[in-house]
Amino acid sequence: KHLCLDKGYDFKDIEASIKRRNIRSHIRKKGEKPLIGKYKGKSRRWVVERTNSWHNRFRAILIRWERKPENYLASLYLASSIIAFNFFDR
Repeated sequence: KHLCLDKGYDFKDIEASIKRRNIRSHIRKKGEKPLIGKYKGKSRRWVVERTNSWHNRFRAILIRWERKPENYLASLYLASSIIAFNFFDR
């Protein structure tokens, strides 16, 4: 399990919480300069951006019409199920 976060999550309590769950964190430290040159590491951000883009295709998620959080969560689960089905149906 990997978790990629930006500098806004560079706190000791967050790091401890991640370690308790046995998750490997990739958090850029505050004040750390970006890597320059040929090697920049394996980029993982595109996975999140792609998934967010797929979720934005569902109008009920993009614009939250539901007042109850349970209904919104159900819409999110339904959209995620459809996305997963389409992804694995290729």
